[in-house]
Amino acid sequence: MEDTWNNLAACLDLRSIPTAPTDGQGSSPTGPPHIFEGSNQHLPHRRLFGGQLLGQFVRTANAVNPNKAVKSLHASFLREGTSDTPVHYLADSLHDGRSFGALTVTATQGRRPIATCAVSLHAAESGPSFQPLHLATTPPGPEHRVRFELLPWDTRSVTDLDAPDHGSTDYDLWMRMPVLNEGPAAALLAYSTDLNVIGTALRPFDGIDQRGNGTAFTSATTSHTIWFHRPFVTDDWLLLRHYGATVAHGRCFGRGDVFTADGTLVASFAQEALLRFHVDAVPTS
Repeated sequence: MEDTWNNLAACLDLRSIPTAPTDGQGSSPTGPPHIFEGSNQHLPHRRLFGGQLLGQFVRTANAVNPNKAVKSLHASFLREGTSDTPVHYLADSLHDGRSFGALTVTATQGRRPIATCAVSLHAAESGPSFQPLHLATTPPGPEHRVRFELLPWDTRSVTDLDAPDHGSTDYDLWMRMPVLNEGPAAALLAYSTDLNVIGTALRPFDGIDQRGNGTAFTSATTSHTIWFHRPFVTDDWLLLRHYGATVAHGRCFGRGDVFTADGTLVASFAQEALLRFHVDAVPTS
C-alpha cells in the first residue's frame, strides 16, 4: 500500500515544460498555453485510470493559477490512455479576474488527445454559510475495512460492491487520506470520486457486480464533473455518498456528495459512463 501511495503522490507532482514564445496568434486571451507532463500509475493493466487524469487536471489548474482554488471541473474522456507513455497537459487560461478564473486543459499522449477538461477557479471570499441539515455520522469500525487497489489509504464500508446480489442504488464509502495541504487534497478527492460510480449503478442487477468488467460487461468513464464547496483536510474522515441514478442505452449515470464526519458538505460529483452488457450476460433487476 505504501508503494501505491508513493506512486500516486509522484503522479500528482507535475513537471512544467518550457514553451517557445509566440507572436500572439493561437494563444489564449491571457497569454501562451502552459504545458505540463505527468507520470502514470504503475498498474497491472495498461489502461490509465480516469481518476489519475482527474487528479492531474486539478494539479494543472493549481500550477497555472496558484492564487485561486479549483471550484469545479468537467472532464470528457475521449479515448483510452496507456500507462507506458507520459501524459502531457496543455492548459489555456481563458480568464483570470480578481475573484474567478477559467481554463481549458487537454490531456494528450503521442500528440493524440485522450481527455479534455474545463476548469473554474475562485478566490476564497467571506460570507454567510448554510446547507440543509445532514446529521453527523460515525465511520464503521476497523472490521469494515475494505481494500481498493487504487485507494492506498484507510477505506471502510458496510456494503460490499463485489457482492452479486440485488441491492439499493446507493453506496457509502468512508476514507481517511494522509495529511496533505489543500492543493493535493482536492486532486486526491477528484481521483477518488472516479472509482465506484459504475459499481453503485450495477447494484440493482442480480448476478452481476463491478468485477465483471471485460467479461459480463464493458465499462469506461465518458465524462466526470466535480464541484468543491468548502476546504477540507485529508487526515480526518470523509464520507463519499454515491447514488446510482440510471442505466439506459448502453450508459449509466450516477452522482455523489462528500461530507466530513460532522456532516459538512465539502464536494459533489457526477459521472456518466459507457456500460454495455454482453449478450450472454444481460442482467435482470
